[in-house]
Amino acid sequence: MSSETLPATSITPTTAAAPVAARAAEIASDASAPNVVFDVRDLNVFYGAFKAVRDVNLSVHKHEITAFIGPSGCGKSTVLRCFDRMNDLIESARVEGQVLYHGVDLYDPRIDPVEVRKRIGMVFQKPNPFPKSIYDNIAFGPKISGSKENLDDVVEKALRQAALWDEVKDRLKKSAMGLSGGQQQRLCIARAIAVEPEVILMDEPCSALDPIATARIEDLMQELKSEYTILIVTHNMQQAARVSDRTAFFTTEVNPESDTRTGMLVEFDSTNTIFSAPSDERTENYVTGRFG
Repeated sequence: MSSETLPATSITPTTAAAPVAARAAEIASDASAPNVVFDVRDLNVFYGAFKAVRDVNLSVHKHEITAFIGPSGCGKSTVLRCFDRMNDLIESARVEGQVLYHGVDLYDPRIDPVEVRKRIGMVFQKPNPFPKSIYDNIAFGPKISGSKENLDDVVEKALRQAALWDEVKDRLKKSAMGLSGGQQQRLCIARAIAVEPEVILMDEPCSALDPIATARIEDLMQELKSEYTILIVTHNMQQAARVSDRTAFFTTEVNPESDTRTGMLVEFDSTNTIFSAPSDERTENYVTGRFG
């Protein structure tokens, strides 16, 4: 699929996608819209005939950290992967509803998912450095995207942003596999931001790390949100309370006919409200440890 040159902060479909472009212009004219990066409307995700997540509606704001919390199997990671169309890589997956990015529906058939992933980076649960040097890990994305910038400058900038430069500047040509777990995760964050995305998705980025490495990643997130919009899935409620500006609580409901569980968004609000004065009893029961 071909795509025209993209603006710095949005993804535009090809010329044929006039209705989507018109919607983007409509939202751009709204005084409150510049702070909204994503607007999710009636999102449903299926794996084959199984409905994994239903009826998700929320908005993600610029330069904020939005946390997804909830018990295992409630669809947090499934929803997160909708933001960069990673679910497209699962043959049986199907998405219904809208994920609007600056007013443009990411699931419009005229949108190139590769272009989506250039703007929306992903950091996974387990650090996954390439079996290459530290330098080549960071330079990989800019190289394949045809960046005209000096790669040495790009690598240094990304590593500085990920608070890793001082630790690795004297061994850039050595294998990234020799780094500690926490360093590897910061390397993966540096690799994600080297292509200058607007958004960083993090799927339980600290679950495999010790408390010291976790604290460093949390501090890093706070620093990065001045330049990026961050969405994080976490099982650690204390982490969500510490780092996020807004929190979405998901849970599951049982389908009595099939005995399957479907994820659903129960409540989405400021983190302070979710943890101190939630409006739904299920949220209160979860954040106070009564279930989950």
